[in-house]
Amino acid sequence: MIRMIEEKDFQDWKNLYLQYGDFYQVPITTEGLSTVWSWIQDPNHEVEGLVFEKASELVGLAHFRGMPNPLRACEICFLDDLFVDPSERGSRLGEALIGEIVEIAKKRGWPKIRWITADDNYRARTLYDRVAMKTQWNTYEIIVE
Repeated sequence: MIRMIEEKDFQDWKNLYLQYGDFYQVPITTEGLSTVWSWIQDPNHEVEGLVFEKASELVGLAHFRGMPNPLRACEICFLDDLFVDPSERGSRLGEALIGEIVEIAKKRGWPKIRWITADDNYRARTLYDRVAMKTQWNTYEIIVE
């Protein structure tokens, strides 16, 4: 069952989110966990979260938000994080989470959903190639210190 993240989900969400950080080799601090969790729990913050619950256990998560798209003069959806427990991969949970975000986007009038992934994340890219169109854009970033 896919649903919005609830306050009672903290421990299971934390376990999944720490695995997500490990996958991308990004250390997640206690402070970072608290910050992201507070964003998700704050109805006035743009970051929202979905979880996939199976047999009373969380096995997947997705964090998303509305994002201005000035060129098109509208809000679109940005999918920040998508993670499925490794033991559940291949069971289309990621596809189901993306499908739920599509439904949310329709209800909110977001005409587009955008996300990025690592070039070497082949398993996820197989899913993304199935459900979305790869764009012509390259992503760059500047680390501001």
